[in-house]
Amino acid sequence: MNAGHLVLWGAVWVCGLQAAMWLWHLRTDNAGWVDVGWALGLGGLAILDGIFGPGDPQRRLILAVMGGVWGLRLGLHLWRRVGGEPHEDGRYQQIRKDWGGNIRLKFFFFFQAQALLDLFLSLPFHWVALDGSKRIHWTVWLGLGLWLISMLGESIADEQLHRFKADPSSQGKTCRSGLWRYSRHPNYFFEWLIWVAFFLLAVASPWGWTAIFCPATMLYFLLRVTGIPYTEAQSLRSRPEDYRRYQRETSAFLPWFPKKVNE
Repeated sequence: MNAGHLVLWGAVWVCGLQAAMWLWHLRTDNAGWVDVGWALGLGGLAILDGIFGPGDPQRRLILAVMGGVWGLRLGLHLWRRVGGEPHEDGRYQQIRKDWGGNIRLKFFFFFQAQALLDLFLSLPFHWVALDGSKRIHWTVWLGLGLWLISMLGESIADEQLHRFKADPSSQGKTCRSGLWRYSRHPNYFFEWLIWVAFFLLAVASPWGWTAIFCPATMLYFLLRVTGIPYTEAQSLRSRPEDYRRYQRETSAFLPWFPKKVNE
């Protein structure tokens, strides 16, 4: 496929997937399915570009593995979380309150906005898929190494939090074990590093430098928009005293040693 066909079929994939997630959210009354569609959509775009792009087959294989495995792991993790919770995530409950009436239609456009975000964030996948150079630059191997470390870190953080929440004795408490002792959001930190790895995968390709906007966008969203602000606001609503202490003790994003806080 040429560049135009890759973009077209990619748009069909992510918009169709998010439309299906929107329909499922109508049945379950849970807007959290948009997150599942976001992750699976991006993973699918990496596989689509990796299989059908006209560029070098070796790098397209690396792309398909890196993007596909990341998207599938995160998508299945989110599927387990969204499908296993009896209630909708507090972030989306708050959005329902803030957005007022006609919420189903508003959520349809919200779901489709996430599909468009997928298309933008797939920029590094696109440049790799179009690059016909046979030489594999050292930044590709650096990106692959960072991706492996970040995937491991994010998987461990997600599993530690899942086990904590599954323990009945953890009700009303904040997870402070494992990686969560050193960062209030280790999953977000490693997620951002994965996007740095995708940038490194693409940077040596023609126009690959423009992929820097993807980890920059992810960092902005995680720190200022839908990541830490919404998550911490919900935590403060559900367990205000315990979480305020956790905020004083623990780094928000970058893992670091916890502070000692006087009673």
